[in-house]
Amino acid sequence: MHTIHTTHSHNSISVAKVILKKGKTQLFRDGSPMVYSGAVDSIIGRPPPKTGDVVLVADGTQKPIGWGLYNSCSMFCVRLMQLEEELSIDASCALNVEKLLETRIESAVSLRKNLGIPSANTNAYRLVNSEGDRLSGLIIDVFGDLAVVASSAAWVEKYKEHIMKCISGLDVINSIVWRPSTDILKEEGLDLADLAEQVSGSTERVKVVENGISYMISLDGQKTGFYADQRENRQFLSTICDGQKVLDMCCYTGGFALNAACGHALDVTGNIEVLIRHLLHWN
Repeated sequence: MHTIHTTHSHNSISVAKVILKKGKTQLFRDGSPMVYSGAVDSIIGRPPPKTGDVVLVADGTQKPIGWGLYNSCSMFCVRLMQLEEELSIDASCALNVEKLLETRIESAVSLRKNLGIPSANTNAYRLVNSEGDRLSGLIIDVFGDLAVVASSAAWVEKYKEHIMKCISGLDVINSIVWRPSTDILKEEGLDLADLAEQVSGSTERVKVVENGISYMISLDGQKTGFYADQRENRQFLSTICDGQKVLDMCCYTGGFALNAACGHALDVTGNIEVLIRHLLHWN
């Protein structure tokens, strides 16, 4: 039977062990992915682990409950990546970040396909949703054949090249934009001088469609350029706006305002510049 202990025993690289305080173990067995520094009793390992290193996470008896990625600066001491009991299902990812990335990204693609995404009506969507896809600190939004990566964890920056390799191997992707969240990464202990946006392919405005509504996205905009995680909320709004007066106070790309208009709202007030830009472009 595969366990983290047996995998570690066959691993020639020394892996430090993060020991949890009494009473903290069940929280992480139940699925919480973040081990805060306040939950840590001690760290066993010489030399001590560095930011981005793989570590074991163990209970007070030093029995491993899982493994994750360490950060010596952040309040997120460890981002748990895999639990001990998961190894009985698939041991190939144990203590192997590259393999884990490949597996989790493939699973994210498969899940979206099962949900009918992408489709003729929607080619803008969130492919990897950080903790939601069990890759804490990594967001990947897809706009047509372009992937925009938002990095907000030191480990993501460490494995940047492998992440880009995984994305570039996807059939639907022709170009990638890497956008580090500098303020958050500074708190993660990274030197801002080492962080840079990386572009593979075109950086022009991108035309996308979501729920049948077309948008022009600027890659210089907030986050990844488009709040792809609000797709279902925007669609829901369109179902309750018939005959209503709607105010979209934080219009940004006009997503809620445009869905309200398509939902036969009597009147829609939003950011006039945004709405005019859409009208001028599409007409």
